[in-house]
Amino acid sequence: MEFLDLIDTFAARDASVSALYAREGFRLVELGANYNKHQRDRLDRKLYETVKFLHQIYTGKRPRHHLIEAMTTSDFPLLFGVVIDRQTLGSYREWPATWRTIARVATVPDFRSVERGYDPFGGDTRLDVVHELEEYKAAFIDEINPFTYKVQKYGRRMPFSWEVMVNDVQNRLKDAPIRFGRAAVRSEQYFATSLYVSSTGPSASVYTVGNKNQIITANGAASNNPALSITGLQDGFTVLNRQVDAQGNPILIEAVVLEVPPALEIIANNILNATQLELGASTDTQRLVTNNWMKNRVTLVVNPYLSLINTTNGNTAWYLHAAASTGRPLLEIGFLAGYETPQIFMKSPNAVRVGGGASLIDPMQGDFDNDGIDYKVRHVFGGSIVDPIASAASEGDGT
Repeated sequence: MEFLDLIDTFAARDASVSALYAREGFRLVELGANYNKHQRDRLDRKLYETVKFLHQIYTGKRPRHHLIEAMTTSDFPLLFGVVIDRQTLGSYREWPATWRTIARVATVPDFRSVERGYDPFGGDTRLDVVHELEEYKAAFIDEINPFTYKVQKYGRRMPFSWEVMVNDVQNRLKDAPIRFGRAAVRSEQYFATSLYVSSTGPSASVYTVGNKNQIITANGAASNNPALSITGLQDGFTVLNRQVDAQGNPILIEAVVLEVPPALEIIANNILNATQLELGASTDTQRLVTNNWMKNRVTLVVNPYLSLINTTNGNTAWYLHAAASTGRPLLEIGFLAGYETPQIFMKSPNAVRVGGGASLIDPMQGDFDNDGIDYKVRHVFGGSIVDPIASAASEGDGT
C-alpha cells in the first residue's frame, strides 16, 4: 500500500490504536497494558494528529521544516514510528506468501536448535482381537524421523544522506518501509521454496524412490515426470493416495495444493477451471465426459521462485502438496517468539546542537560525522522439511 493511500484512508475512528492493529490480530492490551482509558484516548488523538500532520507535509499544505521541528519533540518520534511500523506490516501482509498454504507455522523460544517429530504412531492402527480372559495388548505412542532446525537472523540497512531527506522527504518516508516489508516476505518465500527445490529440479533429498513421491505414470512404465495435464494430475493423485504411514495405514489427504511456476499458470488454470473433463485416449471408441471435480479439490498457487531456483527444468516442473490444513504439511517454518513479523529500526543520532540539551537531538539531522540517516530491518525465521510423503513432484519433461 502506498503511503499516501494509507493516510488518505484514515478517519478519526480508524486512527485509534485498536483499529490500526485489529486486522493484524493484536489486542489493545498488548500495545500498552498499563494504559488507563484517559491515556489510551490521549494516544488515539495524538496518533490521528500525527497521521494528519504527515498528510499535510506530503501534500504540501505544511512546509518541510515543520517535520524537522516535530522530530525534536518527545511524542512525535514514537507516533511516527507507529505509522512506519504499520506501513511495513501492511506491505508484509499484502505481498503473496504462497508457502503458508503448504507449511505449518510455529514459534521457537531462541536461536538454539529445536527438535520436532512428525508421524506419531501407536494406538491408531487396527484393533487386535481379544479372546476370552485374554489380556489386552498395549500400544505406545512414538515418533519417527525427528528433524531439527534453528532460526536465523536476516536483515538489511538502508542508509541515505541528510541532503536526500531534505530534497525528497516524501519518497524516503514512504518507500523504505514498503521495500522492507516486501523484502521480508520474499526472503521467507525463497527460503521455504529452497527446502524442496534445487537448481537441478525437485530436491533429490526430498523426492526419492524411498519416499515414493516421484510422479510417474499410473502403470509405472511409459514415462516418468509427466507434463502438467489431466493425465499428469491423475498420476500425481495416484502417488499421493498410495502413501501410508509408519504402520502401513493409508494417509487421507483431502485438500491438495497444485504449485506451478509462472510458465504453467495458464495450463493449470485451464485444467482447474474447465467445466468438464474428457477422459480416454483420442483413439478410443468410447470416451468418458465428467464434471471437473478437481476445481473443488485443488488449490492453485503460482510460485515464481520455482523457476528462479530450479534452473534446469524450472519452467516445466510442478508439485502436488497436502494442504497445511490437513495436518500433514510438507514444511514447518518457525519464527522467533515475539518477533514473528519484521521490525524496523532507525539509528539513534550521536550529535547534539551547541547550546541544546539531549532532548533536542533530531534523528533526521543525521550522524555527527557524515549527516547520514540509517534505517534497518530485522527478521528472524527458519524451517525444515517435515513430511516428504505429503508432497509429490514431476520434472514435467517426460524423461
